Amino acid sequence: MKKIPTLLILLATFFFAGAQGNSTSEDALKLKETEHNFGKIPQGKPVYHNFEIVNTGSQPLKLDNVQASCGCTTPEWSHDPIAPGATATIKVGYNAAAEGDFDKAITITYNTNQTKFLKIKGTVWKAPEGSAPANASVQFLKKQTL
Repeated sequence: MKKIPTLLILLATFFFAGAQGNSTSEDALKLKETEHNFGKIPQGKPVYHNFEIVNTGSQPLKLDNVQASCGCTTPEWSHDPIAPGATATIKVGYNAAAEGDFDKAITITYNTNQTKFLKIKGTVWKAPEGSAPANASVQFLKKQTL
């Protein structure tokens, strides 16, 4: 008789453990790439890169928020749901105002509570101050053609 309650408790444990395993939702957002290196870019010239995402799930995918780690990085994305099997783009811009290396993170929040991360990096080189020096050869060439 004591075996029956023990058996019921054991079965209930397996049932609830199995139900918890099935409650995790599928990860439907797939990124074609998670990182982009701009390489060397000139100071004062904003740069942009498009990250492509794919909805591999069976339900529409909703990007709730795309947020950069600082104000120098600006993500742009469509707020419309992404249909199953469809692709979308997150355009990430970087304002190359400060000289030196940069490494910025972008957080994608989707389907209410899931997250993925993107990263951009590169090196900003300081543009020379003032205009380019005069080229003496230009005057020489003008004299030769007259």
